[in-house]
Amino acid sequence: MSNEAFKPGAVRYIKLGEGGSWAAAAIRDGIIPLGFAFADHELCESGQWEAVRAQSRAFGRSPQTATQDVRELRDFYELPEDTLFVTIADGHLYWTFPEGPAVAIEAALPGQPSRYRRAAAPGWRRTSLAGAQLSVAGLSSALTRTAGYRGTICAVARQDYLLRRIRGENDPLHAEAAALQASMQRLALAMIRQLDWREFETLIDLIFMRGGWRRTSLLGENMPDIDLALDQPLTGERAWVQIKTKTNQAELDGYLDRFRRDGSYDRFFFACHNPAGSLAIEAEPHLHLWTGETLAAIAIEVGLFGWLTDRTR
Repeated sequence: MSNEAFKPGAVRYIKLGEGGSWAAAAIRDGIIPLGFAFADHELCESGQWEAVRAQSRAFGRSPQTATQDVRELRDFYELPEDTLFVTIADGHLYWTFPEGPAVAIEAALPGQPSRYRRAAAPGWRRTSLAGAQLSVAGLSSALTRTAGYRGTICAVARQDYLLRRIRGENDPLHAEAAALQASMQRLALAMIRQLDWREFETLIDLIFMRGGWRRTSLLGENMPDIDLALDQPLTGERAWVQIKTKTNQAELDGYLDRFRRDGSYDRFFFACHNPAGSLAIEAEPHLHLWTGETLAAIAIEVGLFGWLTDRTR
């Protein structure tokens, strides 16, 4: 389905069982299930909603809840096939469209669906039209809080946001913010490259302090192989840090070799703002190389853009 063709006529959130207990089976079987076992399927199918309301009241529901029951059942039976149904299950947003009318489940078991609509091919999906996973962790709470709705079917707040995410489109503000962030990173890198060696050492020290590391050596202490010795109180790790305004690959390799021969540190950090040529380091989780854009991004992330700006006065 193309972005142009993705234009739902209506959008509804549906809870697939208490606590999402029907979700796995519904996704597997390609159906949109519904409970309301007290509501007669034939009455719903023929639109006799006052009779359905009476059934809800006879079941012990309050007048207000009976009205809500009828609204949700009408949505399920009467909304057309261009209605987008969404739900949240196993940490993802799922979406589908219904195909065909509601079907009764004969002899439905207690606590199980009493009716369903078929999910249109290819069934429930948890990816955008561009193929990106719709992980709840990456969605706005303005959308995910809908999962806390105490009923079964409801309208969705921020439909515009939901449809953009399914289409794989960015919010216009995202593009503007990304451009601003890229501009800040370019400025941060330019300002870092203007620092002298003392200011650069101070910057790296501040980065580690804001990351929760503690110095166990004096900044600038006369140690032949290490500029900063650090420990991380929460994990107990020890870090070896080398700081250079200028360097090359051979010098980096030499320090890395000494770090490995030392054997008393858990992590190796090498920071340089103006290397001679490109630098590379083995892809190991305890080895860290900070140059160029990486260094600028880290400085911004820990809130040191203002500190860099002050150094340009």
